[in-house]
Amino acid sequence: MRHIDFLGKAKFLVPLSLCLVLISAVLLVPGVRGLKMGIDFTGGTEFTVKFAERVDSAAIRNVLGTVDAGRLDLRTSKVQSAGPNTFTITTQLLNVETDQEAINKIEAALKATFPKAEVNRELIGQQISKELAQKGLLAILIAMAAMLVYISWRFRFRYAVAAILELVHDVTIALGVFALFGLEFNLETIAAFLTLVGYSLNDTIVVFDRIRENLRLDQKRTLFDTINLSINQSLTRTINTSATTLLPIVVLLFLGGSVLRGFSVAMLVGIIAGTYSSWYIGTPILYWWARKADKTRAGQKT
Repeated sequence: MRHIDFLGKAKFLVPLSLCLVLISAVLLVPGVRGLKMGIDFTGGTEFTVKFAERVDSAAIRNVLGTVDAGRLDLRTSKVQSAGPNTFTITTQLLNVETDQEAINKIEAALKATFPKAEVNRELIGQQISKELAQKGLLAILIAMAAMLVYISWRFRFRYAVAAILELVHDVTIALGVFALFGLEFNLETIAAFLTLVGYSLNDTIVVFDRIRENLRLDQKRTLFDTINLSINQSLTRTINTSATTLLPIVVLLFLGGSVLRGFSVAMLVGIIAGTYSSWYIGTPILYWWARKADKTRAGQKT
């Protein structure tokens, strides 16, 4: 088995990671770049269309693509099934005064293409969208808090803190990529972030479990060598898991269209960052914490 000195490289890579996190945090500031919030969080106009015949979402998007709404590409609107031959179309057209013409054009285009369809429209207020954003953020915070409790119980508190800081690293960098490239942040993206939080944690737990096992098997080996050995022992499993997960995500990114682009990018960045951080973020924090605790105990004895 090839031995790679992961902890030895951490002194160079941890500062690099801190810089990436700082840059991402700056990009998230609204005055710099900020997140491009999707329809779910900004509000808009929702059309409920009941068709007389079976229609797929691609046909609806083609109709929306024929409507001139200025800079807004209506093909990226959220189109969801709401029952038999019924779809809801949610657009970012919110302002009744400036967007009224585009709203009327959408309704006219739908009725012209599907003459027997029943079209109803409704304004989604920003208050409702604000509540969705708060619930989405709350879901991520609750997930992290639950993980903190579980890892503290399953391992020790220091393991839990290392894992949570690792997750903060992964999520912040992924959000920074969204801000940098102006990708839309919506409810599907939150689902992707919750998924990558679980994925990153799973990989971290595997490494932590190996560290704990090796500490029990050989108490004479230094913590530095034990951590390096544990990462190397789980390296093949980590690479294989990440590679097989990345393949469908890459396919989804290039073939899934604009609707799934945000979800795909979040998963792609999250998997890469999660794999990297389990080696160079979580374990270095665990090592430095243990070293500091050992020095504190040694000082108390003297």
